[in-house]
Amino acid sequence: MSFATVSSAQVHLLKTNLVRVEVDLSKGLNAFSIVGLPDKAVEEAKDRISAAIKNTGFTSPKQKNHKVVISLAPADVKKEGTSFDLPMAVGYLLASKCLPADVRGKLFVGELSLDGMVQRTDGILPIVREAKRSGFKEVYVPLENAKEAALIEGIDIYGVKNLWELSAHLAEKDILPDDERPFIQKRKMKPIPLTKFEVGVRDYQVDFADVKGQKTAKRGLMIAAAGGHNIAMWGPPGTGKTLLAKAFISILPPLDIEQALEVTGIHSIAGALQEPLITYPPFRAPHHTASYIALVGGGSIPKPGEITLAHRGVLFLDEFPEFERRVIDALRQPLEDRVVSIARVKGSAQFPAHFTLITAMNPCPCGNNGVKGKTCSCAQHQIDRYKRKISGPIVDRIDLWTEVSVVEHEKLTEGRGSEETSENVRKRVATARERAEKRYQQCKLPFKTNSEVGARDIAAAIPLSPEVKQALNLAAKKHDLSARSYHRLIKLARTVADLENHDDVTIGDLMEALQYRPKQLNNV
Repeated sequence: MSFATVSSAQVHLLKTNLVRVEVDLSKGLNAFSIVGLPDKAVEEAKDRISAAIKNTGFTSPKQKNHKVVISLAPADVKKEGTSFDLPMAVGYLLASKCLPADVRGKLFVGELSLDGMVQRTDGILPIVREAKRSGFKEVYVPLENAKEAALIEGIDIYGVKNLWELSAHLAEKDILPDDERPFIQKRKMKPIPLTKFEVGVRDYQVDFADVKGQKTAKRGLMIAAAGGHNIAMWGPPGTGKTLLAKAFISILPPLDIEQALEVTGIHSIAGALQEPLITYPPFRAPHHTASYIALVGGGSIPKPGEITLAHRGVLFLDEFPEFERRVIDALRQPLEDRVVSIARVKGSAQFPAHFTLITAMNPCPCGNNGVKGKTCSCAQHQIDRYKRKISGPIVDRIDLWTEVSVVEHEKLTEGRGSEETSENVRKRVATARERAEKRYQQCKLPFKTNSEVGARDIAAAIPLSPEVKQALNLAAKKHDLSARSYHRLIKLARTVADLENHDDVTIGDLMEALQYRPKQLNNV
C-alpha cells in the first residue's frame, strides 16, 4: 500500500548511532511486526504506539485490515529502549496517508504513553550533537528534554508534548475536527530558545573553613585541585578525612562549556541527569561494598560505572582498604590512561575516566594503631592484611599522601574566621590552572593541568634547571622512585610552583612536592 522513512537515533556504549525507521503497509490479514534486532522494550512499542495513535484521534493500526512492518536500520545493531516510539508512530501516520508531511532533515526521539503524550527519555544531549554533525536541521524531543537539547547551537529543537501537537505541526494544518480530539488543544510549535551556558552560584555542603586545623592536609588538597593530582589521606577515625574530601569539591573551578556538555551527556546516557546542564565537577562517593561492575562499569551490554560518572570531577573512596582487592586494582588503567576499557561478548567499549581520585584510610582496621592515648585491638596479621590491600602499582599512581592527625579540642570551638574559606582557595587554584594552561598553549601542547602531561612531553613541558635536576636525581635515588613516580614528582613540583607564581620550578617547590610521597605508608 505505502511506505515511509523517518530518522531517529540511539546511544549505544556512549556512542550515538543514527537509526532509519522504515514503515511498510501492505494488504493482507492484520499483522504488526518490528524487525532490526529490537529488544523487549522496542517489541512492546507495537501496543504503545497503536494505543497512542488511536487515542490521538487517528485509526489504530490494529483496526485496519493490513500488514504493518517496521524496520529499524541498520539491522545488525541492537535496538534498545523506548525512544523509537515517536518516530515509529510518525512513520506509520506518514505511510497510512493520515499525515501529509515532509520529514526530510528532521530527527525524532521520544517515548509514547497510551494517551499519546510524549515522555522524557535518556541520552538526548549526545543524540542532538550527533544530529547536528550529521546535517539535520530539526530535532523533535520530549518537552521535558527540550531545555537539555537546546544546549546545542546551530540546530532547531522542538519540545513535543503529545502526538497530536506534533502531527498538526508537521502537516501545518488541523488534520482532525475538534470533536475527534477532545482532550488536546492545538498549540503552534516554535523552536526552543537556546539554553545559555551560565555558571550559577553553588551552595556547597562543606566549606574549607568548616574543617578546623589540618593545614598540611588542606595544602595537599589545594595542590591536588590545582594540578589535577590524585591524593590519599590517612589517619585515625574522626579526624576529618571525609569532611576534607567533601570540602575538596568546593575549591574546584567550574567546568568550561565543552567539559559541561561532555559530562552532561554522560550523565544523560546513564539516566543520572538531575539538571539541564552540569556546570560543576561531579562528586561520586560509592560505598566500600560497591562491586567491581558498579565502580568500573560492565554488564552483558557494557554500561558506565562510578569511574565514568566521576569524569571531569572527583571519585572519593572512603575506607579505601575496605574495598575488594579486585576493585582497587581495577583503578590501575583508568588512573594511568584516563579511560576504562570493557570487553564483553555483546560488545566492547571505552568509557572516559578523567577524574581526580581521593582516598581515605585508617592506620589499621580499628583505627587506633600508633594513635597517642589509644590502644590498638588489631593483631599484626590483620594490620598487614589491611595494608596489603593497596598494591604497589596503585601507590605509584597516587601523587600525594598526607596524614590527617588528631585536632586539639580547643581548635574545634573556634569560629570560621580562623580558617581560609573555599572561595579564597578556589581563586588560588583557578589562577594556578590558568597559569599552567597558558604555558602549555605557548608550547603548543594539548594539556590543561600538570597531571595530564605524559612522559614523552615532560622534558619539553616542564624544563628544570641543572640545580633542580641534581636535587631531583638525588631524591629519586634516596627514595628508590620508579620511573612513574619520578615523572609524577616533577609534575607535582610544577603544580607547587604554579601556586607560588614561580616561572620555574625551584628546589623549594621540589622539596615540598617530595614530602607528599608515600614514605610514611609503612607506618600507616
